[in-house]
Amino acid sequence: MRRNLVDHHGRIIDYLRISITDLCNFRCVYCRPPQGVKLVPHSDILRYEEILRIASAAGNLGIRKVRVTGGEPLVRRGVLDFISRLTSEIGFEDVALTTNGSRLSEMAMGLSQAGLRRVNISLDTLRRDSFVAITGTDELEKVLRGIDSCFEVGFDPIKLNVVLLKGVNEADIPEFAKLTLSKPIDVRFIERMPFGVDMPPADSPDSFSALDAIKIVERAFGNLTPTERSRQDGPARMYKIDGAQGRIGVIDPVTGHFCATCNRLRLTARGSLRPCLLSPTEIDMKSFLRALPDDEQIEMYIRTAVLAKPASRFSSIKKINIGMNSIGG
Repeated sequence: MRRNLVDHHGRIIDYLRISITDLCNFRCVYCRPPQGVKLVPHSDILRYEEILRIASAAGNLGIRKVRVTGGEPLVRRGVLDFISRLTSEIGFEDVALTTNGSRLSEMAMGLSQAGLRRVNISLDTLRRDSFVAITGTDELEKVLRGIDSCFEVGFDPIKLNVVLLKGVNEADIPEFAKLTLSKPIDVRFIERMPFGVDMPPADSPDSFSALDAIKIVERAFGNLTPTERSRQDGPARMYKIDGAQGRIGVIDPVTGHFCATCNRLRLTARGSLRPCLLSPTEIDMKSFLRALPDDEQIEMYIRTAVLAKPASRFSSIKKINIGMNSIGG
């Protein structure tokens, strides 16, 4: 019989995002705080065996979907074996990966052989100069080759996550949408979260909302047709250009306020369970794990994290002075 984790607000929690490292080979402007990033010593990062114990306990409680994130998860050694164990030993219904794409060209086949079936690639521009300005690296061509590799090995779906950056990537929006005409790819425009750097409030004329992105696409391609959402779409609202192979999605965490449907927990690379992305509440799993608890105690801590989920944090959304790499994408 399937077990369910249910929080105090009646939401079924069945999705765990697992950050396996705070390291990243990019330096994206919206991910890191202006004062820079203080990296965690390797000894303070959860070992794979520890992550797998938590994941196994979470699976026993009703977690069905797992996403591996970072930092950049593909920079950590042993990631292929780790993903293989997630898919084969624990047997989650859905194991996915979020990556910046820089290592996909050489790792896509290995990831597929490890049991991974779908991937999200973070890519905010298709122009080389803007890519350098956003990421601090000159690796756009490598990322594009990585996307091609994902098609070659048969990942499905393949999703591009595009963070909306006012004054930076508006011109890229029609070009991203154009990709869906000839490729079975989901391009998802995501409102910028208040991490790491100053940003305007949601109601400011300088903000850039998901609705703005949709208007830009419709000016270029005509009215979009809403499509039926699947479980794999998460909070995204999905649309299609007439005749397109792929889809366009929008994720509006700042203006959309979709806390009522939140079904996730986050495990940070530092070993904390985070019930809510925008809440400072964390449950220290690492110290607890290293005291050699039994599996029932691990499950108890996971339940504690679920019951700590707030109803909503968006009514008082504020800039968060830690980098997204410290929490997990």
